[in-house]
Amino acid sequence: MSYKAEYIWIDGTEPTAMLRSKTRILADGADLPTWGFDGSSTNQAPGEHSDCVLKPVFSCPDPIRGGDHKLVLCEVYLPDGTPHPTNTRAKLVPIAESFAEQESLFGIEQEYTFFQAGRPLGFPETGFPAPQGPYYCGVGADEVFGREIVEQHLDACLAAGLPISGINAEVMPGQWEFQVGPAGPLEVSDALWVARWLLYRIAEEHNVAATLDPKPAKGDWNGAGAHTNFSTKAMRESYAPIITAAESLGGRIKEHIAVYGYGIEERLTGLHETAPWTEFSYGVGDRGASVRIPWQVEVDQKGYMEDRRPNANCDPYEVTRLLVDTCCTALKNAGQV
Repeated sequence: MSYKAEYIWIDGTEPTAMLRSKTRILADGADLPTWGFDGSSTNQAPGEHSDCVLKPVFSCPDPIRGGDHKLVLCEVYLPDGTPHPTNTRAKLVPIAESFAEQESLFGIEQEYTFFQAGRPLGFPETGFPAPQGPYYCGVGADEVFGREIVEQHLDACLAAGLPISGINAEVMPGQWEFQVGPAGPLEVSDALWVARWLLYRIAEEHNVAATLDPKPAKGDWNGAGAHTNFSTKAMRESYAPIITAAESLGGRIKEHIAVYGYGIEERLTGLHETAPWTEFSYGVGDRGASVRIPWQVEVDQKGYMEDRRPNANCDPYEVTRLLVDTCCTALKNAGQV
């Protein structure tokens, strides 16, 4: 007997990487081997040296094919055994390991938008729908569009064993969100990439495209983000480390913004529940700040903070790497670990 292993990887497309995948047939009980692909077709190699290597790093049941079939997330390596320049997971690993004793946890809120026939699902053929307001967490055929796909995706993520923690309709027609976590930096990032692949694959069956465009509709509409909730063991036990971590982010604004997703200046304008991308601020319950500290966290004097800056199209390996590096370094230097 044999099973199908869907090898999934992140390509080298710029300015925003895309997901790729292909199927390998393996004998039952066989280990997941390294594999290869044509990097010249994925913006990862020239034609004269086109071989790239796939190294499995995470696998889970394939909820689409069912049975014993698997989804296999891979890192991309060069034939000489070194990580490919596009392999951002390899950059996260040493940072996650060096600060492992601080026990970082993440919850990422992945917003996305369904498109069909060149417009957001639920938009009329001409003109625009009613202004945003009733669509957020709405119910009813005149408020919500694409729920069948959303529910199918949620069930698939659960069947795959991913740490998905919720879904909700967002503020624009055809716009939705799912949440992944809480989990460590590598675990949450791996799960998010696989959940994204499942979203694209399931929407494909409905002749609908799911996009992570941070500003899918121009004008007076919210953008799409990947709000990232972050805590360490110390932050989950007391309030002072939360303030230290939040303030530390203000010292590395450009470095974070540079990897928080292409097109961030279109979304972080200071309007539509965002702070300007050129500035940094934090506040309790403030969705117009760069970092929000939930009101309950202030009441409890412990918990987590939410970095509201990452775009929907961000690379979670990069986001978690910088949050761990910036915040955990600050907490260590302050003796708050």
